[in-house]
Amino acid sequence: MENTKGFILAERLKLGQIDAYEYLMDTYYQKLCAYAYTLTNDHSDAEDLVQNVFAKLWFKRRKINPELSIKSFLYKSIYNEFVDLYRKNKNVTKLELKYLETLEAYVETEPENLEKLISKVYEVIDKLPPKCREIFLMNKKEGLTNIEISEHLNISIKTVEWHISKAFKQLKEILSSNTQTLLFLVFGSTDPTAKG
Repeated sequence: MENTKGFILAERLKLGQIDAYEYLMDTYYQKLCAYAYTLTNDHSDAEDLVQNVFAKLWFKRRKINPELSIKSFLYKSIYNEFVDLYRKNKNVTKLELKYLETLEAYVETEPENLEKLISKVYEVIDKLPPKCREIFLMNKKEGLTNIEISEHLNISIKTVEWHISKAFKQLKEILSSNTQTLLFLVFGSTDPTAKG
């Protein structure tokens, strides 16, 4: 049923029927913004990604393949826009490229699962002991080195390393093999125990 509806929608979009485009906007705009936010961690960037994707969808509507799921196409397009943005803003290392490719596999299978996994990361972080959570977020979210954190909080570097390792251990216990990929996605960091 959903496939048939998607096929008809894609065909109408190819013909330039504006109501089909508006239907897609009404149905997916907010969901895609929420998904894009999980990637960018920035509401403005997330909206920009979604608007870019919808603009490109309209301009390239004649090339749409009705056999493919429009929903999957939209989520994949958001992911591709994010990767382009990420590459423009950062020098992507081979390791980061590997994680981006792994993320692509998530998007290919079921994009909404990625939202759930990212929410799970934040849930686990929220449940960390206060000091552990503070240090972990200072390192991963604010990008402070272990030395900077130790100086800022007036604690030893060993204590900082211990808290970061403890946080990573708890994340790993709950998130298992997805931990590294998800942490990279959430914080742009691939090595949660990196010294610095």
